[in-house]
Amino acid sequence: MDGNGRWARRRGLPRSAGHYAGMQALRRTIRAAGDIGVRFLTVYAFSTENWRRPKEEIDFLLRLPSEFLRSDLPELKARNARICFIGALDELPASTREAARQALAETADNTGMVLTFAVNYGSRAEIVRAVQEISRQSAAGELDPAEVDEETVEGHLFTAGLPDPDLLIRPSGEFRLSNFLLWQLAYAEFWFPKVCWPDFNRRHLLEAIDAYQKRSRRYGGIKL
Repeated sequence: MDGNGRWARRRGLPRSAGHYAGMQALRRTIRAAGDIGVRFLTVYAFSTENWRRPKEEIDFLLRLPSEFLRSDLPELKARNARICFIGALDELPASTREAARQALAETADNTGMVLTFAVNYGSRAEIVRAVQEISRQSAAGELDPAEVDEETVEGHLFTAGLPDPDLLIRPSGEFRLSNFLLWQLAYAEFWFPKVCWPDFNRRHLLEAIDAYQKRSRRYGGIKL
């Protein structure tokens, strides 16, 4: 969800207005994705690098998840969505952690779209954390280092139990991953629309999926 600040600046608005407009775009995208049968949707809400922003903006950004869940959890439950979180949640404000806990508990048994929020998430830190835990288990004799493979690493990532993404959509015209799901995106297709996130809508989502469906995914092999 990129481009909120630029969207606001171009309109002479405070950055907070861009973030609120981005929340509206999130609602539109969740509804559109659910309507067309998307099974897994992951959104990058707050990165570990976002802590470098001004404190006032950080405080505002960290309030948004709890505000969104307070207002939208009933609709998400009605849509049978299951909510997940990835990231270092223990470093977040108590109100954000409580909103996450409530959303997890109230949607745990739902069987519809899995909606994952990446909050205080950084992929490099995630991989380091996984390596540290694997090393600890090896040192304790709980895990044979010779048996460590890709599945072992994946099982220690925040995304354990979730499938790797098929498609990454990054709005605002930026062509980089910004420390997002570096391991998981190894074979994903990428789509970089120039539109800023607050203007992202159903049409853009359908364009991305249409482009994805026209691509040939060979996973390093040859299409016969």
